[in-house]
Amino acid sequence: MPFTLPTGAQMATWLSRLVQLPSVSPDQAGPRAGAPGEALLAAAVAGWFAALGGEVHTEDVLPHRPNVYGVWRGESDRWLAVDVHLDTVSVEGMTGDPFDGRIAQGRVYGRGAVDTKASLAIMLALLEAMQASGVRPTANLLIAATVDEEVGATGAPAAADWMRRGDLMVDELLVAEATSLAPIYGHKGVVRIEFQIQGKAAHSSQPHRGQNAVVAGAQLALALQAEHERLQSQPPAGLGLPALTVTILQGGTGINVVPDACRLALDRRVVDGERAAAVVAQLGDLAQAACPLPLTMTVQKEIDAFYQPVDASFIRQLSEWTGQPPQTAPYGTNAWAYADVARQRVVFGPGAIDQAHAAEEWVEIAAMEQVATIYARWWGATP
Repeated sequence: MPFTLPTGAQMATWLSRLVQLPSVSPDQAGPRAGAPGEALLAAAVAGWFAALGGEVHTEDVLPHRPNVYGVWRGESDRWLAVDVHLDTVSVEGMTGDPFDGRIAQGRVYGRGAVDTKASLAIMLALLEAMQASGVRPTANLLIAATVDEEVGATGAPAAADWMRRGDLMVDELLVAEATSLAPIYGHKGVVRIEFQIQGKAAHSSQPHRGQNAVVAGAQLALALQAEHERLQSQPPAGLGLPALTVTILQGGTGINVVPDACRLALDRRVVDGERAAAVVAQLGDLAQAACPLPLTMTVQKEIDAFYQPVDASFIRQLSEWTGQPPQTAPYGTNAWAYADVARQRVVFGPGAIDQAHAAEEWVEIAAMEQVATIYARWWGATP
């Protein structure tokens, strides 16, 4: 039986089925979320991967939140891989039923429809069509369906570790996200840190008896702002300039009490040429030097920038196939996690980021059809 691409209706049906399986991040789950987490969806995906001829492996990244790895053996020793995350953001502010998977007006609606279950639906429909026609991918194929992309970013590093344990080096890795069909070759990383400053309480009529944690926090905030201004004076990297923002400064228990504690949090954007771990160490040293009172530091997030040279062959090939010029993105993805297990990386997928996380989320079926054509060429199902 000759290979034919799946139709838009077939991909829409797969996507509707995926949307109807809630997978809201537990950190953002509310009364409308259904069963929180990715367990229900992950179990279904593992079953579908097996039914479509894949070798299936699962790995609990967090309790009841497993990554699912599907492997299809190809006709060469090359490896292709896709990271597609299973989790979605909150549904509490959505209009209508967030999980109805409605198909209407050439679109599929519901939470995750564009971010990023559309890409998973395309792959499932394409694997189904390949199985029906007896077509194998030209290269070995790994699909990593990962958890916790939206909040903790733990699923992709776990997938990269799984690849390292298997001595697997991927030639081309695609991170599935909504990019309006443009190949994304870079985005900034992020460091998020919280400081707890310890002072000593006293009556405000005798401030000399206390140690004012809020004043110490203010001194630290000014030092961090000076660091931001220093960063803005540096030559820009490929991803532009790094940025540092003090986002929280809280302290005090009463208007007549010297505050004995202060909380300060910051967000630091990381560019190519920097390492997030080094940024953390540098900011820790800066805080110790700038703050006159004892403090403790908690690192909430430490993610490197993703940057693939724009002239890389994978980027150029996708750009030729789509007719879209390569771009950088203002948002983050899982691409950073695979730096040492993939020779080339790209972020790519149907739909616009404007539809992600919105009160009404949807994806155009026509965009899914375009991406299916790209995947089929990339996997070698069609010339």
